[in-house]
Amino acid sequence: MRGRLRMSVVAVLVASGLAGPGAGTGYAARMPAPPPLPAMSASTLTMRYDANQRAIAEAAGAARDAGDRGMSDKLSQLADPARTFLTFDARAGKARAVEVVGDLASAERVAVLVPGADTDLRHFDSRGDKPYSTPGGGARALYAEIRTQDPTARVAVVAWLGYTPPHTIGVDVLLTGRANAGARELRRFVRDLSAVVPAAQVSLLCHSYGSVVCGRAVSEIDVADLAVFGSPGVGADEADDLGTGARVWAGRGGDDWIGSIPHASLPFFDTTIGFGPDPTDDDFGARDFAAGGGGHSDYLRPGGRAVYNLALIARGRATEVSHG
Repeated sequence: MRGRLRMSVVAVLVASGLAGPGAGTGYAARMPAPPPLPAMSASTLTMRYDANQRAIAEAAGAARDAGDRGMSDKLSQLADPARTFLTFDARAGKARAVEVVGDLASAERVAVLVPGADTDLRHFDSRGDKPYSTPGGGARALYAEIRTQDPTARVAVVAWLGYTPPHTIGVDVLLTGRANAGARELRRFVRDLSAVVPAAQVSLLCHSYGSVVCGRAVSEIDVADLAVFGSPGVGADEADDLGTGARVWAGRGGDDWIGSIPHASLPFFDTTIGFGPDPTDDDFGARDFAAGGGGHSDYLRPGGRAVYNLALIARGRATEVSHG
């Protein structure tokens, strides 16, 4: 196992070197700072939504002026007046977008979707022919499934791009640095939610590298459920080691390539590579949920077994979740 992991590390290091430095930030380097926002509360939601809508429209204009029509079009879609963003920042290295789907102010439960690698503003809504594999598209797919199961459910879904995910081809995807930074932001966000809906129960639904973020955050916040899917590990040997009273769930699709990678961790110079055991293993101690036969990007595919069960988890219907 350790030998396979070392070989994987070497392969990523080589690929990272061949790939060279990332693409230039272009217009993003010249983006203005977002406007000051009031602290999150039920009474300030509309103000935050309106301010972020204006900021997104401004960012779309900056992208257009810089000649990036594709990015301008994508941001213009986010600026739709029907959409509601708690956070938005298009600056290079600080890109963030946190969208609410549903009525947060009246929610009894809030599901926070935490995405994995290769997620950024350009891919907040679209990724090939799988829009449901993005934060915004996935949140809408999950919300639609919740409403299908129970049209009266008072559940809001949050698409949380509140950190900078690593790239799949790069050393960072094997390390915990991005996850540690993301965990700090996620803890802050979940605590802020309590000022908006203090009685609501929160669930974290964490995909791929996002499960590493959640694994580092969950011990210090009050959540009802933690569900990881397509996970490379959560940085703990067992579910009990996460230090949470939440129900811990794990699922993996039958065609997900993540099942073929070594789930382990080992010292590597002055850091640690990998994120520990497979959370779907029986010995880990998580509750399993059936995720169907899909691949790594298919967990929130409409009509799929995974999104059905994730909607049940988001609703707090633990006894109705089907198992793999």
